[in-house]
Amino acid sequence: MTHIAVFTRAPVAGASKTRLMPLLGAQGAADAQRAMTWRTLQTATAVADASVSLWCAGDAGNPFLRLCADTFGIACLPQPGGGLGARMAGCLHALLAGHQRVLLIGTDCPAFAVGDLENAAAALDEARMVFTPAEDGGYVLVGARRGGLAGACFERIEWGGPLVMAQTRERLRALGWLPGRDWGEMPVLWDVDTPEDYERARPLLE
Repeated sequence: MTHIAVFTRAPVAGASKTRLMPLLGAQGAADAQRAMTWRTLQTATAVADASVSLWCAGDAGNPFLRLCADTFGIACLPQPGGGLGARMAGCLHALLAGHQRVLLIGTDCPAFAVGDLENAAAALDEARMVFTPAEDGGYVLVGARRGGLAGACFERIEWGGPLVMAQTRERLRALGWLPGRDWGEMPVLWDVDTPEDYERARPLLE
């Protein structure tokens, strides 16, 4: 069975999706965080033969996150400590102890469809790891099968910049991994970072 871990942040006005605040204001940006989290959980929990968990940065007891956990019947857990790479690696490592395949996604990609997640999980039948690159040079999904996780791919990455996926490929090649054999890449998707991105996403969140 596949497990899908969803990384999110407690939707607190002034501390959530701050790059959207020029368009939406502090409360509006927090509301956008809520909407994207909800949509992501709707998509993830619709994947056949998959379990889901929600991993929170910030207050895991936030009322909205508790509502998500109760509504979707999933666990809401605090993210591991450290920077983003360490948190992702720690989450995947912990979940792979109990699951054959694990996908990790954030809530900033409302373009995800159920089929995108199912195809990424299926890619792990052949590859050790799988990624869904983002248009901005990052990635919106990383997955691994049990025994296939390469922690080095999360090290020395300029998170939030345009070289994240390129640097990740460099780390994997340095291990002797071959693209298409040791790791797979799914079709490129887009995520929400800027007001322009949010306008693109708005129809998906209504």
